[in-house]
Amino acid sequence: MFTKKPPPEEKRMVRANDREYNEKFQYATNYITTSKYNILTFLPINLFEQFQVAANTYFLFLFLLQLIPQVSSLSWFTTIVPLVMVLSITAVKDASDDYFRQQSDNKVNNRQSQVLISGSLRNEKWMNVRVGDIIKLENNQFVAADLLLLSSSEPHGLCYIETAELDGETNMKVRQSVSVTSELGDPNNLSEFDGKVVCEPPNNKLDRFNGTLYWRDRKYTLTNQNMLLRGCVLRNTEACYGLVVFAGPDTKLMQNSGPTKFKRASIDLLMNTLVLWIFGFLVCMCMFLAIGNAVWEQVVGSRFQNYLPWEPPVNSFVFSAFFAFWSYVIILNTVVPISLYVSVEVIRLAHSFFINRDQQMFCSQCNTAAKARTTTLSEELGQVEYIFSDKTGTLTQNIMNFNKCSINGSSYGDVPGPPGPKPKRLDFTPFNPLADPDFCFYDDTLLESVKVGDSSTQEFFRLLSLCHTVMSEEKSEGKLVYKAQSPDESALVTAARNFGFVFRSRTPGTITTTEMGRPVTYTLLAILDFNNVRKRMSVIVRNPEGKIRLYCKGADTVLLERLHPCNQKLIDITSDHLHCLYILGRQEYATEGLRTLTLAYRDLSEEEWDTWSKNHRCAEKEEDQLTAVYEEIEQNMMLLGATAIEDKLQEGVRETIALLSLANIKTWVLTGDKQETAINIGYSCKMLTDDMTEVFVISGHSVQTVKQELRSARERMIELSQSKDGEKNEGVNGCGDARFKGATKRKVTSDLTDSFSGEFALVVNGHSLAHALEGDMEEEFVTTACACKAVICCRVTPLQKAQVVELIKKHKTAITLAIGDGANDVSMIKTAHIGVGISGQEGIQAVLASDYSFSQFRFLQRLLLVHGRWSYLRMCRFLYYFFYKNFAFTMVHFWFAFFCGFSAQTVYDQFFITLFNIVYTSLPVLAMGIFNQDVSDQKSLEYPKLYEPGQLNLLFNKKEFFICIAQGIYTSMVLFFVPYATMSNATESSGEPLADYQTFAVTTATALVIVVSVQIALDTSYWTVINHVCVWGSLGSYFLIMFGLHSQRLFTISITHFHFVGNAQSTLSQPAVWLTLALTTAICIVPVLALRFLRWVLKPQLSDTVRYVQLVVEKKRSPAGSSMASTWCNVGSIWKDRPSTRDGSRRSGYAFSHQEGFGELITSGKNMASFAPKHSSSWIDTLLKKKHAHSSTSDLAEYTPAVSHSSSVPGSLQDVPIKEESQEKLPE
Repeated sequence: MFTKKPPPEEKRMVRANDREYNEKFQYATNYITTSKYNILTFLPINLFEQFQVAANTYFLFLFLLQLIPQVSSLSWFTTIVPLVMVLSITAVKDASDDYFRQQSDNKVNNRQSQVLISGSLRNEKWMNVRVGDIIKLENNQFVAADLLLLSSSEPHGLCYIETAELDGETNMKVRQSVSVTSELGDPNNLSEFDGKVVCEPPNNKLDRFNGTLYWRDRKYTLTNQNMLLRGCVLRNTEACYGLVVFAGPDTKLMQNSGPTKFKRASIDLLMNTLVLWIFGFLVCMCMFLAIGNAVWEQVVGSRFQNYLPWEPPVNSFVFSAFFAFWSYVIILNTVVPISLYVSVEVIRLAHSFFINRDQQMFCSQCNTAAKARTTTLSEELGQVEYIFSDKTGTLTQNIMNFNKCSINGSSYGDVPGPPGPKPKRLDFTPFNPLADPDFCFYDDTLLESVKVGDSSTQEFFRLLSLCHTVMSEEKSEGKLVYKAQSPDESALVTAARNFGFVFRSRTPGTITTTEMGRPVTYTLLAILDFNNVRKRMSVIVRNPEGKIRLYCKGADTVLLERLHPCNQKLIDITSDHLHCLYILGRQEYATEGLRTLTLAYRDLSEEEWDTWSKNHRCAEKEEDQLTAVYEEIEQNMMLLGATAIEDKLQEGVRETIALLSLANIKTWVLTGDKQETAINIGYSCKMLTDDMTEVFVISGHSVQTVKQELRSARERMIELSQSKDGEKNEGVNGCGDARFKGATKRKVTSDLTDSFSGEFALVVNGHSLAHALEGDMEEEFVTTACACKAVICCRVTPLQKAQVVELIKKHKTAITLAIGDGANDVSMIKTAHIGVGISGQEGIQAVLASDYSFSQFRFLQRLLLVHGRWSYLRMCRFLYYFFYKNFAFTMVHFWFAFFCGFSAQTVYDQFFITLFNIVYTSLPVLAMGIFNQDVSDQKSLEYPKLYEPGQLNLLFNKKEFFICIAQGIYTSMVLFFVPYATMSNATESSGEPLADYQTFAVTTATALVIVVSVQIALDTSYWTVINHVCVWGSLGSYFLIMFGLHSQRLFTISITHFHFVGNAQSTLSQPAVWLTLALTTAICIVPVLALRFLRWVLKPQLSDTVRYVQLVVEKKRSPAGSSMASTWCNVGSIWKDRPSTRDGSRRSGYAFSHQEGFGELITSGKNMASFAPKHSSSWIDTLLKKKHAHSSTSDLAEYTPAVSHSSSVPGSLQDVPIKEESQEKLPE
């Protein structure tokens, strides 16, 4: 009946087209599920989960006690009705959430895929795909499982994929099959394929795969370049075939998703603690009252034994006290509020609804609204201190724009600021019919320089059109589509295209361009490929005239030192453009956060080329030798200029980060990009600024080096803080001795940042972070990082992202939020207290794992500063009032016990006890918890400091709890003793005594309802129609229900249950009762008003001040305060005009997201068929005729060069694969 769970895998063995063989290993199927219940298991599992809540179990126990007649003085329905309501509402919510999860699972599991079965392709649902199956993918289809690529419609087994679902990146990536299987493109051949794959077990490493293919007595090494992962999309490839290696939950996509973690708000944990305290208080009260009962029965009750004997089984005062204890547990149980939990769920549900319906968080471009995917964390949004953000797709759009350039000492791309005339976008179409219509540039001086034939400018764009690894596809006449490995390259080639140097096509040995309207073909002699150490790439080409030239582009830090000495003057000017200097009041490229590259060239003689090409051929097998050969030729170059590309941020990122910083929220960027790119984005989004005191870079490769760098950074912080604020020397030194140098193992305190006067930032590389996350280094890292205003971690793996978040959760008592858009962010999103997924055009894995989702990073400011702050405020005021009213309601029984012989007699009618929390006071407190707000949403954004009380947990904590309990006890004393005192000797108008039990009960209950209604009216700072209806409607409903319950008709139906017949009319008709009600209300409320007035006058909160200013402004009818736009103008002016605190510093704006190995792929010719030119020379001539209709035919002929057919180095590399495969003869 039950299948044995297979043991953990040490390695995976898969045989193609052999389900019988693969099934014996019990590999997971491709069926996925994220839901928790089914029809049979829902009720038992859900009830089991709900009764794990202590309050639910407690009230179930009370219900069982009430079934014992000797114990209960209340009817059983006073407990079971609220309990059933709580369980039912929670069950409905859980069922609806799980239903939507099941719907999502079914949609994915029922997708169709073509599976090769018995030599033919059959359509199968994804959930029916098995490990070892061969499936066919077509263009634009999602990959169903983790596949080993076997063959493709493209030459050499290449295919192109988009991995947005995994890492948020939309640029294409190339994959290649093993050469031995690349020709198995026919289903008949593939059906006979019986290769065996032995590989690593399932894991969550997205960028790593190790395995071996055994086939026909040979073995072939498998790497990540041979794999297509579930969640990828096949692009620009007609079809491909793959062998399923991992399916369903074993795929890397699902391994990164991991099990769903149940997140609980910190207020939930506080509530649980408070409920336990209340329960302990309840037990103490019941024990005290039980002892009182024993004493009373022994001293006083014994006198009444003749006519009021004990009822069996009570036969002594000890038994009487025992039963009195349990009776008081039942009577005083309302001090532990069962309706608290269901009320909290209703309020959170409403808060989630407000987020879902917020039109200001709706993105019209993506047609995507914000969505609260959980209802348990709304108030946590108002307490966030740390935000951990991905970069690509989260902060940026992964779109690169050619923004500026420096050519021969002249800077282009600067446009007038806001005071000047609005810049006009250039129209390149009249100048160049092949221009990209989407390209934006505003500086017409650069276009004029190209038109007049400036040699430096034209050579600059010629380099951009030649020095790259972009592939070109011409789908129709003049419609070029560039396929780049990185968006950087695409932006540069597109810029050259628009300025008249159009890259058209390439072969393994040639590059064809159109330069200023005439086609030119260059012979491609060599590509000196890019890597992260070289930080540059070069091409060597021969032009039609036979001249050989090397073109190089790369980081200024490595390229400038390789230039000819005669370039020194130009180097100085270009460096000023590249680095963070102020020239004529204008910030330059790197300061603006632009990604920069430096461009240079070198002319080569035939002798130099021949010598170098021989050395190149000899060294191409050894990487170290190849690097040395590259270094040899890339010397004494001539500088052309520099480019500046904007890694386009999402709208409002800068403003959002600045606003969150003002709210004392620290933003950490955790990205897989390299250090230069991460730092560049840091400056672009204003996380890093030149106003910062210092930016520290941690790049050590060993534990000791990293530790030393972290300590040096802290010592430098102390030194700079001392010099900046001398009067705090003693305090800072003490902090340094105690907290920085000491080897204490205690947790880092939260006031560390306050010890510093300056603003610091920390940049940590991936290999350094791996050491910093080790056990004995954790505190070192946290101490340093948390003292910085901004932290950037680069080259970070998905696991490291989660570890960083977990580290802050462990060492800091702070709420964390993680935001990302790809599957590599899922672990981080699940680890943080709050996970936010960016939805839109990228993948949905981050959204599925998130607690909240929206389409733009800028919506985060509204989610936190408006919805989060309001939710925290509302929940705190709700809890304060809820505990207050319950103690005021319940403690009256405690005081009454001293006057009823501790006999467990209730003050109120049992129906009032049942309805008090369900009807009379439930709606007002819910309305306040749902709609209340201290200031408007606009003011919440204008005054981000309003957010800090939530971070410090000031509005509801243990201190506030004891205050509200004290107020509740005080109110209960007034509610009991004032009516008792005033009615003891009071008489009716007829002269009869007014002091009887039922009259006292009605008076006390009425006073209670009036007092708590007035109290909530005072606590409500934002009134809506719903608030008025709930507060005054509940008060009115009390009187209507009370008169109904005390009516003659109900008394005749059940004498035992409705014994307060006529009491409401007789009591409320007495003036003394109304005077008592007024006096009771005044004594309860006036002290509260007085204390609040004194606090508002002597120690006002920021929200009080904002409301007061807003009220004064409205009374004067003057225009409202400055808008957010003007606010950001002011912020911008501060950034722009403040002098840099690091004037003498220079930094590189280099950031190039290219990857190594693509140049070798191009020169091998393996990817040429995919992007082969589809145009002919005849229609090129047609385009030229359209452009030069006024020119003669002879003019056109003059522009047509001869195509060179020179030999090249790449020609000898056509058989080199994308990754080296090992082919070894298997031992016999």
